Parts: sequence; C-alpha cells; structure tokens
Amino acid sequence: MNIDGRPWRTIWLDSGGRSGLDAIAVIDQTLLPHRFSTRTLVSCDEAAEAIRTMVVRGAPLIGVTGAYGLMLALQADPSDGALAAAFEQLNATRPTAINLRWALERVRGRVQPLPPEQRAAAAQAEAAEIAEEDVAMCEAIGEHGLGLLQVLAAARPAERQGEPLNVLTHCNAGWIATVDWGTALAPIYKAHRAGLAIHVWVDETRPRNQGASLTAWELGREGVPHTVIVDNAGGHLMQHGLVDAVIVGSDRTTRSGDVCNKIGTYLKALAARDNGVPFYVALPGSTIDWTIDDGVAEIPIEARSAEEVTHIQGRGADGAIASVQLSPDGSAGFNPAFDVTPARLVTALITERGVAPASEAGLRGLYGATA
Repeated sequence: MNIDGRPWRTIWLDSGGRSGLDAIAVIDQTLLPHRFSTRTLVSCDEAAEAIRTMVVRGAPLIGVTGAYGLMLALQADPSDGALAAAFEQLNATRPTAINLRWALERVRGRVQPLPPEQRAAAAQAEAAEIAEEDVAMCEAIGEHGLGLLQVLAAARPAERQGEPLNVLTHCNAGWIATVDWGTALAPIYKAHRAGLAIHVWVDETRPRNQGASLTAWELGREGVPHTVIVDNAGGHLMQHGLVDAVIVGSDRTTRSGDVCNKIGTYLKALAARDNGVPFYVALPGSTIDWTIDDGVAEIPIEARSAEEVTHIQGRGADGAIASVQLSPDGSAGFNPAFDVTPARLVTALITERGVAPASEAGLRGLYGATA
C-alpha cells in the first residue's frame, strides 16, 4: 500500500550492512501513528523479540516474520539442533495466532531434508514464497469482500442510495497486519478504489489501541473516510442504523468456524446479531486450524502484561511519545489479548477462495475434505 505516494510492504529482505548475509527490514509498529520508522533484524533473537514486543504484529505478518527468522538462524548455524531451537524460540513468542506455527512448519519441512550448507538459502526462498502468497491471498480476500459490500450497498432503500456504506471494524487487520492489502480492510480498500462510497467506524481497541493508532493511520494514508470511536460505542451505532456491516480479521479460526480475534470482538458479534447487522470475518486459509473444533475450549489465549491495561501510550504536547498511568497504584490488571466468537454469530467467512458459511461444511467446500 502507499505511504506519502510511495508503495510499501511491511517486511522485506535487507543486507543489514553485512556482506554476503541477508537480514530483514520491518516497519516498527510500536511507534505508529506518530512516527514512521523501519528496523533491520539481523538474527533469530531479534526476529523473535520483534514478534514478542509487537514491533510486528497481525497473524499473517508474524508468520512471515517467523519464516524469515528461521532463515536468520540458519545463516548463523545450519545444524539440526539450531533449527530445532530456533523453531521453538519463534513459536513461543505468540501462542494464539496459528499462522506463526504454520509458516515455521513450512520452512522446517523444506529445509530439514537438505544438507546444512543449503538450508539458509532454501529457508529464504520458502519465506519469500510465503510472503508472496500472503499478498495474493489478501488481495483475493479484498475482491471477494468487495462483492459483498457492493451487494449490501445496492440493497439499501432508495433514500439511502448514494450515501456511504458504513462498516465497523475492530483492532487492526489491515495491510500492516499482513505483508500487503490486509484481511478485514482489503475489501474496504478495494471498494474505495472502485468508487464505492464507504465510511469506516474504527474501534479504538483497548488496551493497545491498535484501531485508533494503526487502522486509523492506514485508512488516512489511503484516503478512506473514517471515524475513531470508543470500544463501547459500536452497539449504540448499530441500534440507530449507523452500521451496515462489521468486518473483522482472525488470528485463528477453527474447522467449525469459531473465530479467535482481538479481545472485544465477541461483544461486537453479539451486538451485530441483536441488531441484524451482518458480521463478516476475513481470513486467509493459513489462519484455519483444522485440528481444533471448539474455539472457546481449545484455542490458547495469550495473556499479556497488566501494564497494557493500567497504562496508555501517546504523544504529548511536546511531541514526545510517553506512557502514562491510568489506574491507581496497586490496582491489578487482567489482559487477555483475544476472545472467541462462536460460529453461530458469524454471517460468513471471507477467504481467498471465496465466501463461505462459518461451518466445517462451508470451509471444506472451499478447501476440500483433506485440508
């Protein structure tokens, strides 16, 4: 996507100033929206730390970063032991998003049969392939989602024809959560470029405020009209007919169609169901966990620092980025990073292969019985 007229991706190969060796460069998302900066990662340790601290985040992007992290590890030591250690180190960084393990397993499967001297190059090739696939999948998600938005716009009553279509989204599932295009925002970008009048309600998405900081930043760069709202405003907007659809992303989707996404997604799905608002989930096939049926019971939910709840980061009047304390000293904080929306609350899943009901039958219809 574009930043100040220049096309960018979220991750790319970079020498890192090291002759004969590859590194990776990423956009540092912890500094957005107030500062745009890139960071070069030259080791597996640095890749793992970037994932853990959310310099990079979003299920598809951390998968690609993990894949390149294995490349960095194998450049330093291509032995079986180093491969196993790097796999476990990277896989342990974020336990909820399935894309990370999926990408790591792909790279490991490609390099393990090879002699050590060929492993780093093979890991680079596989990671690059995963990255290109992600771009293609996200753009396809955008095309399929665009069709849904066009149908919704055409079905509105005559007095609303020509008005912007109002879409609510939660957290950030845009291009900076992937390599490019995004998942939940890809249909919105496609609609905007196709000339469909569209407006996005952006949940702030506490506690890290990834909607207010990241989604709003993305949409602004692309010229998409949007309004940032507090997390608890969505239901009110739906009650008053101000939301035509909800589109969110997913960090892990079970074979039965349960969706694990940023904490607070479940509440939006409940409000959407109560108000007859379609609730769509956009995801690539790499986000589907075919081994899990019951998302509430089986998906591990990452517990993050209580400080993310008790403190908040922002830019002060002097331009400096700082963290300030919200809660009284001694107050405990509880910070599950994700929740699970049962399939019964999901109108449809938007994937790179098409749109399907949130069910095992629906997903098998797209991906086959042996997926």
